[in-house]
Amino acid sequence: MATLIAYEDVSPSVDAELLKKACHGWGTDEKAVISILGHRNASQRKLIREAYQEIYQEDLVKRLEHELSGNFERAVYRWNLDPADRDAVLAKVALQKENRDHRVIIELSFTLSPDELFAVKRAYQCRYKLSLEEEIASHTYGDLRKLLVALVSIHRYQGDEVNLKLAKSESDILRKAIEAKEFNHEEIIRIITTRSKPQLMATLNHYKDEHGCNMTKHLKDDPTNEYTETLRTTLRCMSDPIKYFEKVLRNALKKGGSNDDALTRVIVTRAEKDLKVIMEQYYKRNSVSLDQAVTKETSGDYKRFLLTLLGKKD
Repeated sequence: MATLIAYEDVSPSVDAELLKKACHGWGTDEKAVISILGHRNASQRKLIREAYQEIYQEDLVKRLEHELSGNFERAVYRWNLDPADRDAVLAKVALQKENRDHRVIIELSFTLSPDELFAVKRAYQCRYKLSLEEEIASHTYGDLRKLLVALVSIHRYQGDEVNLKLAKSESDILRKAIEAKEFNHEEIIRIITTRSKPQLMATLNHYKDEHGCNMTKHLKDDPTNEYTETLRTTLRCMSDPIKYFEKVLRNALKKGGSNDDALTRVIVTRAEKDLKVIMEQYYKRNSVSLDQAVTKETSGDYKRFLLTLLGKKD
């Protein structure tokens, strides 16, 4: 369930005029920006951008990028992009050396439908004049490259049909490869990157039934091994996205300094989807609400904007 509280019976042209007014003069009215954009869904935000362009002959996203700053600017910028374009930007940022975060590529592969992933790849190519696959390949190497490129290259089957005989067979293949400590075996990569999510879940469930624990427990838990850690993350994201995103948020809000990029990414991308369920999982796991944690670890307009997307009063 979504946390976004989107107001109905609003006028894109009126919103555009109010945003223009908020950006006019020496100071920006950040409260007005939050009040408007923090209560509009993706379709409404697109209409506002179109109205702003038509009325003022100016790109609203670029105007806000110029007017705002810091984490608040990045959050508002990503919120205002079309979802596919936003995911393309997130993927680009995630592949940069100073910000490299392979979880973003995994999230695109397992939380989007094949058509949505295709739209992201199309947006990526349009924006950066390169394919997402070649960008991943140019920023990774070896087994990690094979895994990540394969994750975004396949058009997964979306149906619910499951072949239990195949699940047992491929569970045995995974077991033999892992017992031999061949974590980079081509069959492991093939099965994880090509099978539909229901089929892969059936395989992993069979593996658990046979061995008494999840496959991730049998993978080498070596934080210095980037490929193995990425493989474990892939399985966690695919198996239970809610628990996966809760952990991303928990790590992002650790004491001693928050990871604002990860925090922004999860809230902005899930606010219109399943963030309410993720918040419930966060409270269950941490005995503190997500909005309380955000309030403690963030500040200013950035905090107010995130809390608005979490469904709290701005």
